[in-house]
Amino acid sequence: MIDVTLLWLPVLVSAVLVFVVSSVFHMLTPWHKGDYASVPREDDVMQALRPFGLQPGDYMMPRPSSMEEMKSTAFADKARLGPKIVMTVLPGGSMSMGKNLIGWFLYLVVVAAIVGCLDALALHPDAHHHDVFHLTAIAAFLGYAAALWQMTIWYNRSIGTTIRSTIDGAIYAIITAAVFSYFWPA
Repeated sequence: MIDVTLLWLPVLVSAVLVFVVSSVFHMLTPWHKGDYASVPREDDVMQALRPFGLQPGDYMMPRPSSMEEMKSTAFADKARLGPKIVMTVLPGGSMSMGKNLIGWFLYLVVVAAIVGCLDALALHPDAHHHDVFHLTAIAAFLGYAAALWQMTIWYNRSIGTTIRSTIDGAIYAIITAAVFSYFWPA
């Protein structure tokens, strides 16, 4: 076991590198361009929803209020007629990404720090760089990608979006593992 404070450098370097690579993937390549489809007659749909004053949050339609309602004929008819929708309403205003980018970077630091804690518990100071790489890659992959599949399983999120994001997570895990392997204290 090693002192986890010795891993602050790989935690920060891997977070910065993953942040840069993810920014390239999302802003400079068409890799995620098709993740979200446009709604037909978008302006009309937006105009129709405005009077409801939907607050930012996650919504589902139809949404039963109880298990009993879910078993009712009326609810079954609503679900059959559709559309069935799972949606996230974001706050109105400008499309500033500052808060999202800060949140993403903090998330990357947290994942790398948790991976570092696991590595510190499981590996010794003179661990072979292959062992550091493999353990770090597996743990980082779990942090970056494993939970993405829940949205596909439960809410029919696009399998293509989930696969692309999982590939991103594998690349981020490899970057994190390479950084930890390179900076592993000897």
